[in-house]
Amino acid sequence: MRTNLLHSLFFLLLPVLAFSQEISGTITDTEKTPIPGAYVLKSSTEIHTHSNENGFFTLKNVAVGDTVNFIFLGFETQRIVLKDLQPLKIELEETAFDLGEVVVGQSSKQTNLVSDIDLKLNPVVSSQEVLRTVPGLFIGQHAGGGKAEQIFLRGFDIDHGTDVALTVDGMPVNMVSHAHGQGYADLHFVIPETIENIDFGKGTYYADRGNFATAGYVSMRTKDKLDASQVKVEVGSFNTLRTVGLLDLVSSEKHNAYIATEFLQTDGPFESSQNFNRANVMLKYSGQVSDLGKMTFTASHFTSKWDASGQIPQRAVDSGLITRFGAIDDTEGGQTSRTNIALGFNRTINNQTFVKNTVYYSLYDFELFSNFTFFLEDPINGDQIRQVESRQIFGAESQFNHSFFVGDNISTLFQAGVGLRYDNIDGNTLARTLNRKTTLEELSLGDVDETNLFAYAKAEFDLGPLLVEPGLRVDYFNFNYVDNLQTLYNTQAEQKAFVSPKLNFIYNVNRDVQLFLKSGIGFHSNDTRVVVSEPNRTTLPAAYGADLGTILKPTRRLIFNAALWYLQLEQEFVYVGDAGIVEPSGRTRRMGVDVGARLQITDNLFANTDFNYAIPRSLDDPEGENFIPLAPTLTSVGGLYYKSNNFNAGINYRWLADRPANEDDSITAEGYLITDLNANYSWKKITLGFVIENLFDQDWNETQFATESRLRNETESVEEIHFTPGTPFFIRGNFIYRF
Repeated sequence: MRTNLLHSLFFLLLPVLAFSQEISGTITDTEKTPIPGAYVLKSSTEIHTHSNENGFFTLKNVAVGDTVNFIFLGFETQRIVLKDLQPLKIELEETAFDLGEVVVGQSSKQTNLVSDIDLKLNPVVSSQEVLRTVPGLFIGQHAGGGKAEQIFLRGFDIDHGTDVALTVDGMPVNMVSHAHGQGYADLHFVIPETIENIDFGKGTYYADRGNFATAGYVSMRTKDKLDASQVKVEVGSFNTLRTVGLLDLVSSEKHNAYIATEFLQTDGPFESSQNFNRANVMLKYSGQVSDLGKMTFTASHFTSKWDASGQIPQRAVDSGLITRFGAIDDTEGGQTSRTNIALGFNRTINNQTFVKNTVYYSLYDFELFSNFTFFLEDPINGDQIRQVESRQIFGAESQFNHSFFVGDNISTLFQAGVGLRYDNIDGNTLARTLNRKTTLEELSLGDVDETNLFAYAKAEFDLGPLLVEPGLRVDYFNFNYVDNLQTLYNTQAEQKAFVSPKLNFIYNVNRDVQLFLKSGIGFHSNDTRVVVSEPNRTTLPAAYGADLGTILKPTRRLIFNAALWYLQLEQEFVYVGDAGIVEPSGRTRRMGVDVGARLQITDNLFANTDFNYAIPRSLDDPEGENFIPLAPTLTSVGGLYYKSNNFNAGINYRWLADRPANEDDSITAEGYLITDLNANYSWKKITLGFVIENLFDQDWNETQFATESRLRNETESVEEIHFTPGTPFFIRGNFIYRF
């Protein structure tokens, strides 16, 4: 009787026991490199999980006989019928790109999905294109190619990086309290061919992203190893020459090392040659230093010099005084360099727990000569200025990651981090100069020490179709400034702190439809000189943001995304590096919509488009006088791409609509529509290709400002558009040899 009862209970509990079982394992590529973020799905169910950064996964609620799918973009999907519940070692093979294999509901960070698709279809081939991979992000160059690009995103004229946080291999790019402008972000030390991944996110919703991450962030990761060594030569219009060398030094299962070099020189399209040159060198090692530890070491050096024709007034071109590629003052220009050393160490504690550690050091020098107003302030010598600084950056961050289950079904990821960044800036200078030789007057000269301590924690609770992501970040700043123009030595000091809560909801309706609601508070710091001079002001202005959107697959090979967003910034007090003054501005509000689509038309033909609309307004100015100068309102990018084993080609466009150049919209910054074309053919170890920028040779203004200036022969000043002309038809050919 008792035996029969036990048998009956066993068969009644058998489905429950089977349902509570799990399978675990690792996912790598064919070279044993872990694949993070792979989607692991039990067939005919919504039961799923993801591999962590070490490629490890645990899938609950499975039984012998179940079919499990292993899916990752750019790799062939693998389906395994479970014969037992022993740990699995899954190797995924790269395959032809197929949007049909993409699972929309596989991740909370669909920006990664969009970025991965775009990079596979149209790889980055220049430093400028690094930032253009972010849908809706526009850039403009206005100083001969050596100065950091001007950035536009989500209704922001971000200048050179005030409201977007940029990192490379965990190392910050934005410069705090910079001689030219707060958040100055020069990415020219990155060699595009070494980029493995570009991660981005729009908004204020990410606890691991701090200062400057208001409109969003862009995070780049360089390759740990090369597929092959290669030499690349590009030759193009305007005496342009670029060479790249990638040399594989060590290549084994546990250890890899390579060196990358880049040299670029060009005269540019201007009548006065840019005399531009840039040199880059990078050495990177990555290796398994123990069974549970991986180390990366990166050392790089970048240097650049250039001349520039500057921003020219429209009236000078209209009158015939100069051409579009002429200059009022062609003695502008500058030089800059950056040396980086970074050490990363990832320690695996167990399959569910690992720690990421990063330590870095940067030595940075900058000198820039500009003339925006010509003879407005000094009718005799002109208004040329010099901005210069020498900086050291020390930083470290440690991040703890732990995956676990709450109960039997709630998969949870907990992440916490602490870090430090210290900037030591000597000789932060603004001076009036003549012909880049004579210093007429020192307007500002001082030393800055700025420290940022931070800590954050966030969690991901996977409740089946619903993913909940709470997060919290705390930042502490210590600002110190010594004004070297004062007779007596005096250190001005202030301390500020900021707390940033985040809360995101992602709901996966099914494998093809995802809805999300994201919210959070972020901030960008102001220049140290603002903080110490305005200690009672809101010098760490908060940014309040929210996104409501969706990503879906209406057909097998079409991915569509859309988001409504809102962002409001508190009072700001901005240090204007070009004038050495503190300029107050009030509260601002931006709202808009982002829409995008990726379509695979045939096995080899792809199309993409992104459309972005924003309404940027000042909240403290009267209606009609509350436009935010140069803030973009309508932008769109897109293209067609053909991809096969030997031949790849693409044609893409970028459109920026007209936008107000001043507060009352009485001056307009003209928009543009530019088309680029590229193609390449590979045969054995050789690739031949070309790139054409501005295919239809449009006259366009890359950067524009409403500026008051006076020419030498004028008695009165004039406020109007001053611009840097965009590149005309520009073709360059390239040759690549792999070995």
